[in-house]
Amino acid sequence: MILRHLEFLTALAREKHFARAAAACRVTQSTLSAGIKQMEESLGVLLVERGQRFVGFTPEGEKTLEWAKHVIADYEGLQQSLSEMQRGLTGYIKIGAIPVTMPVISLFTTPFARHHPQTHTVIRSLTSIEIQRGIDDLTLDIGMTYLDNEPLARVRRLQLYTEHYVFLTRREPGVQDRRTISWAEASSYPLCLLTADMQNRRIIDMHFREVGAEVNAVIETNSLITLWAHLKFGQWSTVVPNSFLSLIGEVDGLVALALIEPDASHAVGLVASDRDPLPSVARSFLDLAKHEKFREEVNRQLAQLRL
Repeated sequence: MILRHLEFLTALAREKHFARAAAACRVTQSTLSAGIKQMEESLGVLLVERGQRFVGFTPEGEKTLEWAKHVIADYEGLQQSLSEMQRGLTGYIKIGAIPVTMPVISLFTTPFARHHPQTHTVIRSLTSIEIQRGIDDLTLDIGMTYLDNEPLARVRRLQLYTEHYVFLTRREPGVQDRRTISWAEASSYPLCLLTADMQNRRIIDMHFREVGAEVNAVIETNSLITLWAHLKFGQWSTVVPNSFLSLIGEVDGLVALALIEPDASHAVGLVASDRDPLPSVARSFLDLAKHEKFREEVNRQLAQLRL
């Protein structure tokens, strides 16, 4: 059994199709099938349930797949460490971020890319549940998510900033000269909000419930761009983190009010696997985020967005 065979197995798990898995590994389907067969003979167990097409993995196959992901990740981590010793940090860093952090994530990824020009950063918009899954199965190096609400398990954490909430609505009589609005009053507006699978939406619903208010979400979306489009071109209001203001700036016809009663806040930060050793790219990203001068600059920029 060789590392390449483990890669065949993980590709099959990802693609769920022999031909696509072979193409992803840049081998023929017969080569991929033969490699998996050699693994089965070496381990003395059946790994894949075979039929006219891919059916699934046996229980033994699922356990082998779990180990295969760790072996491949450790090997890639070794390659990164050795490369770092010779040429500086190289390779891909895979980041999963909850949608509401997208307006500010460049504050962290841009300095990282500048400090490590031979690396490549891949950012995916994911739910907190998907980030947990990615950290667990080693398909993500870093997650950016909430730390104090539905916290992730089996991770190391680094708090970055505190998220506060604002109410965005049309600039009309009754609100245009105000600076704040209560959660109870905000609930009476027709709202466009993120979908319930987003942790931000669950947090918002929680704070509405705290004041005995019922959420009137007429439109729901998992896309910040779609939410923004409805704000700009429709008669809708929304509740978003104050960091969202960095994305939209000053917009004619809209007003941003700080939400009070309660003045709610939640911690946002980075998570990475709690395994050791941590891959070089993940360790370097966390080290940069811990740097005092870097954190001061991030806090300064985020403070400007506080209403």
